Amino acid sequence: MLVREAMHAAEEWVRCEGTKLTGLVGAYVAGSVAALPGEMPLPVSSDVDITVVLKEPAARKLGKFRYHGVLLEVTYEAPNRFQTPESVLGDPHLAGGIRGMQIVLDPSGQLRRLRIEVGGRYACRRWVRKRCSAAAALAESRLQPPEESAPLHERVTAWLFGTSLTALILLLAGLRPPTVRRRYVEVRELLQRCGRPGFHEELLQHLGCSTWSRNRAEKHLQAVAHAFDRAKCLPKGDFPFAADISEAARPVAIGGSRELIEQGFHREAIFWLVATYSRCQWIFAFNGCGDSGDGLSQGYTSMLGDLGINSLADLESRCSQVLAFLPRVLEVADEVMATTPETK
Repeated sequence: MLVREAMHAAEEWVRCEGTKLTGLVGAYVAGSVAALPGEMPLPVSSDVDITVVLKEPAARKLGKFRYHGVLLEVTYEAPNRFQTPESVLGDPHLAGGIRGMQIVLDPSGQLRRLRIEVGGRYACRRWVRKRCSAAAALAESRLQPPEESAPLHERVTAWLFGTSLTALILLLAGLRPPTVRRRYVEVRELLQRCGRPGFHEELLQHLGCSTWSRNRAEKHLQAVAHAFDRAKCLPKGDFPFAADISEAARPVAIGGSRELIEQGFHREAIFWLVATYSRCQWIFAFNGCGDSGDGLSQGYTSMLGDLGINSLADLESRCSQVLAFLPRVLEVADEVMATTPETK
């Protein structure tokens, strides 16, 4: 399937299904696919991200599902996030999507006006720094000590995403899209271009996988795939990422990780492997699944052990190390801004 065909499917979903949603304000396609040439084949591990703006969005996103053979991911947003260009320009996750969005439905013209205004100021140093600072503040909040009752997988998720924001800060500084699964791959290329390839190694060291071999990554991918195939069939309650652990999402969660490993980015693939395994652990805990001889928990603890996390004390220490590392990340972000020609 070509990218333009996938985009047509996304537009059709908005017209046929999205317009049935109560309080629909607008809808657009963002993410990496929106920036690809229409005649390019759609990568098997890619989904099409649709953002639907609703007056009163549901607490839980619709998530990933197949529509006319295309994997869509639908997220709901409230209009207050789009009120002013300034509120969008300072948002590390929203600004890039608005800048490059392909609008599907915009009866009031608000989204079109935002795209023009945000696009015109997106590369201004003031706003680039503001987005980097906002991402750093988010990292600080995620790396704080959790509630004592928080289960291991929730603590790991907070550390993991807080740590990965170090890569995101640099992508924002280089005016790169704030991608999720591929962020360590994208920041590797960015730092090489900026003459700081060694700093990528430091990012991977904080993740704990800088010395991993491809064989080790493949071993843990097998364990994650096994857990995924068990978790996708279980009840998920109100888990906000339920759709990410489903048969429809398998090409992204498992296939996408395998793709990175096969491309030689086995270390960069670890971030998403840990995220996926942690989500599976949430589902197992919700269903009261112990480790009944199938290695579901042992595989998870084995992966954490290979990352250098063998206890809660190790996890707390790693959070503290990343917090101490953040000022250096912001310094390098300034270097990246200085070597990015588009920055004004």
